[in-house]
Amino acid sequence: MVITSVEPHLLSCPLPHPVCYEFYGGRRTVFKRDAMVVAVREEGGMVGYGPAAASEETAKLIEREIAPLLLGNENTNPKDFVRQSVPRLGSKALAAVGAVEVALYDLWGKLEGCSVTDFLGGRQQNTACCYGSAGMYQSAESYAEEAAAVCELGFSAYKYRPALGPVEDLRTVELMRKAVGEEVGLCLDAHGWWRMGDKSYDAPTIESLAREIAPFGITWLEEPLPLEDRSAYSALREKKIVPVAAGEHEHDLAGFERLIESGSVDIAQADVSHHGGFSGVSDILKLCERTGVTFAFHNWGTALETVVDALIGSCFPRETARWLEYPQYAHRDSRVMYPFPLSDELVPDAPVPQKGELPLPEGPGLGVEVDESVFEKYPYLPGPWSVFELESPPTKLSLSGDHALAWAEDSG
Repeated sequence: MVITSVEPHLLSCPLPHPVCYEFYGGRRTVFKRDAMVVAVREEGGMVGYGPAAASEETAKLIEREIAPLLLGNENTNPKDFVRQSVPRLGSKALAAVGAVEVALYDLWGKLEGCSVTDFLGGRQQNTACCYGSAGMYQSAESYAEEAAAVCELGFSAYKYRPALGPVEDLRTVELMRKAVGEEVGLCLDAHGWWRMGDKSYDAPTIESLAREIAPFGITWLEEPLPLEDRSAYSALREKKIVPVAAGEHEHDLAGFERLIESGSVDIAQADVSHHGGFSGVSDILKLCERTGVTFAFHNWGTALETVVDALIGSCFPRETARWLEYPQYAHRDSRVMYPFPLSDELVPDAPVPQKGELPLPEGPGLGVEVDESVFEKYPYLPGPWSVFELESPPTKLSLSGDHALAWAEDSG
C-alpha cells in the first residue's frame, strides 16, 4: 500500500451549557470534551483509523513530523514503525507515533482481511471485563445512587473520583457499598481530587483513610499520592492496606519499569492513545505478565479508544489484562455524569458491554467503522476544556486535551 495522506482530526464536543462542580477546596467548570482521530489513507481508497491524545501539540506533531515519514511510501507492515520513528522524533513523540501506528494496523488488517489481533499475537480472551466508570463532584448520597445505576448494567466494578474531604469520602464508600451490595468492586481514583492546594491530603491522612475504607472491599486506590513520590507509593503498598494503582501519567516503558520495580503498585494502568499505540501497550503488558502485576486499562475517551484498548488486551491472559475502563456518559443514561455523544457517534457499530463483558469486534482491521461525518459535526474549539479554581492558595488552572494537561496560554 502507498500512503497518500495522514490526517489528525482534532474534535470538540461542547456541553449544552458549561457545568460548574463544587469540590473540597474549590470548583471546576467543564466546557467541552476533546477527542482526536488519525486517518491514514492509501492509494486504493482504504482508510485506517487510530485514536490519539486530544491536543493541538499532538496534531501538529503528526502533521509536521510524522506524516512526511509516510507520505508516498509503500508500507505494508507497521510492526517496526514505533521502534524506528521514536528515536528520530524524540520520546515526546511516542503517543503521537503510537496513534498513527494503530491507524496503520487498521489499514493493514483491512487490506489483508483479518483482525489486527492476528498481527499482535492472537486473542487469548474473547471478551474484555469492564468496570463502569463515572462519578465526580457529587454528594455522598448521589455517588451511591450513581454507583447503583451503573452496576444495574451488569458491571462487576465501579470507579469514581472522591472529592469531598476525608470525612465525606469515607461516608461515600459506606453508602456506595450499601447501594451496590457485596459483590461489586469499588475503585477510587484519587488523582487530583486529593491534592487541592492547602487542603491536600498528606500521607498520614491518606494512610488513615485507606485503613478506614479497606473493610468495605476496595478493588483499588488509584494515584492517592504525588505521582513523582515513588518512595511514598512503595511505603503505602508495603503496608498492604488496599491495592494501589497508578500509571496513566507515565510516559513510556521506562517509566513503567521504574514504577513496577520500585514496588509502587499492585495494578498498572495505561492506554493505547497515550502510551505508544499497540506496541507500547503490548510492551507494558508483557512487563506486567513477567512481574505478576495486574493491568487495568485507563480508558477515558471515545468508543474508538475503548475498542482499540480491548483488542490489544485480548492478546494477553485475563490474569494480566484484567480490567477495561468503560466510561459511562449522560447521553446514554441521565443518571450519570455529563454527556459526550461524540464518543458513540464516531463509531456507531461499536460493541457495548453485556453483563460487564465487552464483545470483541470480528471484522477486519479494528473491526468497526468510523463515521467521518463526525469530523464535520464536531469541529475543534480552541481553548481549555475545563478550569480548576482552588480556594487556597487562590489558583486557576486551565486544562487542555483529554489528559489534564496545563493550558500554556491560560494557566495562573
